[in-house]
Amino acid sequence: MSSQRGSLNGSSSSSVGWKYDVFLNFQGEDTGKRFTDHLFAAMDRKGFKVFKGDKELERETPISMELVKTIEESRISIVVFSRRYASCTWCLNELAKIVECMKIRRQIVIPIFYDVEPSVPRHQKGVFEEAFAKHEEIFKENLQNVQMWRNALQEVANLKGFHLKDRHESEFIRAIVEEVSSKLGGSTSTFMNLKKLLVSCLDQLQAQAQTMRIQWGRSVISSSPFFFFLNFFPEGIR
Repeated sequence: MSSQRGSLNGSSSSSVGWKYDVFLNFQGEDTGKRFTDHLFAAMDRKGFKVFKGDKELERETPISMELVKTIEESRISIVVFSRRYASCTWCLNELAKIVECMKIRRQIVIPIFYDVEPSVPRHQKGVFEEAFAKHEEIFKENLQNVQMWRNALQEVANLKGFHLKDRHESEFIRAIVEEVSSKLGGSTSTFMNLKKLLVSCLDQLQAQAQTMRIQWGRSVISSSPFFFFLNFFPEGIR
């Protein structure tokens, strides 16, 4: 995974019991500054709260408890399979935790096949086979972990997902965002739109009051339902 981990967008997850809408699992050198970054930006614009790797969380094997908690608190995990994905033990450790959450917490997992045929991770052949041969050599004293990675990889790679093929990335990303929106029921973006509408209504009321030269007393403004709504939420989500 990329050494840059921990970037969050500023919106609020609408799923009860979930801190994040989406967790992104990806190999940074392959897609971190291109495809995955563009996908993150598209979901951010949609109003989803997304966790994308950043250097604030140090790379560790096994992954830190902070990152374990982040995965557990995510409603959806998007796994971006790319050519060097299986070479990264960081990615594989995250993947094993994602599979655990899929089974225990009913987390939704969406695999993305970027610049790699789905059969490669599914059957662990080609560059994936080479990567696991190296893992078995390096971790020959702990082959149980390597098998855990193999099992997690096979399980997620066999899920229904998205394959880039020869499609334009913009179209590809749009389809993924639509799928995420569908899985979340559109509630996050609905919440954000409602808040924006209420903010707009308050702005219009204040503009009309100024135009008509009506002196609004502090008690009148504070009694407004719009004012109450805005003050109910923390400053950070306005």
